[in-house]
Amino acid sequence: MIETRNPDSPTTGTDWRPSPPHVVIVGGGLAGLAAASALVRRGLNLTLLESRPRLGGRASSFVDPTTTEQVDNCQHVSMACCTNLADFCHRVGTADLFRRVPEVVFLDEEGRTSPLRAGLLPAPLHLTESFLRARYLTFSEKIRVGVGMACLRLSRRDRPGESFESWLRRHGQTDRTIHRFWGTVLVSALNERLDQMDVGHARKVFLDGFLRNRTGFQMEIPTVPLGELYGLRLQQWLDAEGVSIRLKTGVRSLTFDDDGAASGVQLRSGEHLPADFVVLAVPYDRVNALIPDNVSPVLPELRAVSRMESSPITGVHFWFDRPVCPPDLEHVVTVGRLIQWVFNHSAIQGREPEGGGQYLQLVISAAYDLLPMDKTAIRDAVLADLASIWPAAREATLTRWWAVTEHGATFSVRPGIEALRPPQRTPVDGLFLAGDWTDTGWPATMEGAVRSGYLAAEGILADLGRPKRLLRPELPMAPLSRLLLGSSPTLTRPTPPTTAPTASPTR
Repeated sequence: MIETRNPDSPTTGTDWRPSPPHVVIVGGGLAGLAAASALVRRGLNLTLLESRPRLGGRASSFVDPTTTEQVDNCQHVSMACCTNLADFCHRVGTADLFRRVPEVVFLDEEGRTSPLRAGLLPAPLHLTESFLRARYLTFSEKIRVGVGMACLRLSRRDRPGESFESWLRRHGQTDRTIHRFWGTVLVSALNERLDQMDVGHARKVFLDGFLRNRTGFQMEIPTVPLGELYGLRLQQWLDAEGVSIRLKTGVRSLTFDDDGAASGVQLRSGEHLPADFVVLAVPYDRVNALIPDNVSPVLPELRAVSRMESSPITGVHFWFDRPVCPPDLEHVVTVGRLIQWVFNHSAIQGREPEGGGQYLQLVISAAYDLLPMDKTAIRDAVLADLASIWPAAREATLTRWWAVTEHGATFSVRPGIEALRPPQRTPVDGLFLAGDWTDTGWPATMEGAVRSGYLAAEGILADLGRPKRLLRPELPMAPLSRLLLGSSPTLTRPTPPTTAPTASPTR
């Protein structure tokens, strides 16, 4: 254990007590929150720094100045296969703010719904019955998709640099199956176009999310705004656990001692905050700016991070004076449209507009085509698409709206991306990374963010001589899935990470 002298204690005598190791976590998104939650009650002094006036990172809300209502930046949902996110929510007491949805409802151009739900067959065949009843594909297209799914699992060696769209065409998929099935599922799941998508990430979504376990595909939808779920409730819990939370506190740079170990952070205010461990839980494009030039050469993984790219998401919020979509329809995945998801928040969260009506949130992932458009043009395009789904939108009055585009919503899962994702432990003693962009074995998801925070916390506890397994196992693989599919796929870096430093006796 690190023994740091309390400056208020005498330097001699029996009153001297070792101070607990100080861990500074830079970033109040899910990765930083997960690291903090995993380190409470372990005899540590924890400080969480966030430059914004709220916690939650990208999974957050803003306040509508007209109504003071919380509006999410973009809809965030979990899945039953996200075991570490579920563990995190149970840990901090927010698990009751999600509702399990047993089916995913697809909506085609003719307005026909096709629920995807588990049937009588065991995994990985549990979705076969509802998939065969889906109306947005012909029977021959369903057979073609099934063959593609088998090839996805049986293909053991991907071509370096090949996009998933190229892989699909090489394995017999047509324009219609690519557009109506593979793209419908994957573009929203991975926030990237198929022609810019890594094959391994696509494989991970289908096999882990849909095939290894009967319930893995089921959604967990928040019943409250994200600002309450990952903001206020988390802040109250961390406060109660003794974590020092400093909002609106920006970090100028990390500091290092004469031996090259992390020694704290220099705040933008000029204050130096000493630390025994630093967890850098910021977006990938902000990491290198916080590392001094004389330290950067020993962190080759971070230089590689600068080659990562982002992909955008647009969330559009519409408040109508009357119902537009069927009131009992809580969500739909649209097929072949600009809009990819519709969430009926009047039904999900009971958020009916004042005076009646309906509140809908619409999501467009990999929203590259919307980047040149202003918010009014985005509103008009999305409203026209919505009216083509439900004509009632043409007659309804749009009483209020927001369009929010997050340009850097996630890191882009381009082919070869795993070579750029660094491990949570760095070669610098006392410095750890956290973020969904680090090497988590998962795509750019909330699950990946939580996994990274847990892994960083595991590294700190190991250095303190208190090793603890924090990462939760994935859902168990059904016996027939294990027989037919083999082991679960993993996303791994093609080059070995830098060897972790041997922990010093004081850490």
